[in-house]
Amino acid sequence: MTVDEQHDETAGPRRRADVLDETAVPGPGRFSGPATGDELPMLAGFLADQRATLELKCAGLEGELALRSAEPSTLSLLGLVRHMADMERHWFREILAGQKDVRPLFSSPDSPDGDFDEAEADPEAVKEAWDAWRAAVAYSDGFTARAPHLDVTGEDAWRGRVSLRWVLIHMIEEYARHNGHADLLRERIDGTRGL
Repeated sequence: MTVDEQHDETAGPRRRADVLDETAVPGPGRFSGPATGDELPMLAGFLADQRATLELKCAGLEGELALRSAEPSTLSLLGLVRHMADMERHWFREILAGQKDVRPLFSSPDSPDGDFDEAEADPEAVKEAWDAWRAAVAYSDGFTARAPHLDVTGEDAWRGRVSLRWVLIHMIEEYARHNGHADLLRERIDGTRGL
């Protein structure tokens, strides 16, 4: 559905959630995880759905991914991808797997908001962000699949001892919050609306 068709008065009123036709966008399906059964597959399914939502919100865009929301904010879709790559790496590699040499790819002590502030429309920067995010997601999924149970723990300076269960719930919350930002950012870019 094009932006013009979204505003076609002959089509009648539509809910915002009905506008985005996810079947027209290549990529992972959403809301396909189990609705009953064991906790681990359910949590992993919700996290996969949230990741797919971020990917869908960015689909079909290149340089536009770096467009900022509104001054003075540096929030952008590309910044969200970069931020979530770092969050995946932090929680699954550094905290749960105990890989203490893992550092953020897109921020630093000198630039703590570099994931957003330094997001540029350069095609190589866009590719780098997506490659980092996909690699981080693959690692996170592998770690979760290999975990013997949800009570696997790691030590975090902010929260103290955290379990895989807590990290999965936190990552669902983190994506869901930022996917709300992505809704507004994508609509600002080209008028695309919907879940």
